[in-house]
Amino acid sequence: MLTSGIAAYRLTGATLYVPLYTSYLASAHAELGQFDDAWRCIDEAMAAAETANESWYEAEINRIAGEIALKLPRQDAVKADVYFDRALMVAHQQQAKSWELRAAMSVARLWRDQGKCIEARDLLATIYGWFTEGFDTRDLKEAKALLEALSL
Repeated sequence: MLTSGIAAYRLTGATLYVPLYTSYLASAHAELGQFDDAWRCIDEAMAAAETANESWYEAEINRIAGEIALKLPRQDAVKADVYFDRALMVAHQQQAKSWELRAAMSVARLWRDQGKCIEARDLLATIYGWFTEGFDTRDLKEAKALLEALSL
């Protein structure tokens, strides 16, 4: 449904949100184990973001790419780390706190799995600490739960 919806949307000549929709499709392909399609969609999302000058979504595309690298049958933590670093950098430059929080959660989970719990907690705690509202949102609830788990 996503594939046909994106195709129909593109037929109208619309470009707005194509990077967003295509990255969602990449995630769906990865969940189904269709990694070639997932990487193709990530490449399309990155190209569409650049073409349409939709850099506001660049950090999240990179974060999703990192998550895909971790879902591969042969998990690629190095590749994931590169994508996560890019996501953090872009989000920080754009002062996009929500994207930065998501990227930090991805990095923190990766580091936790690598035994770097203190570094993971420190990174996530710093970014989580910026927020003064919205604590009932999914992202902040997940960040709080991850912080609590890292503090054990």
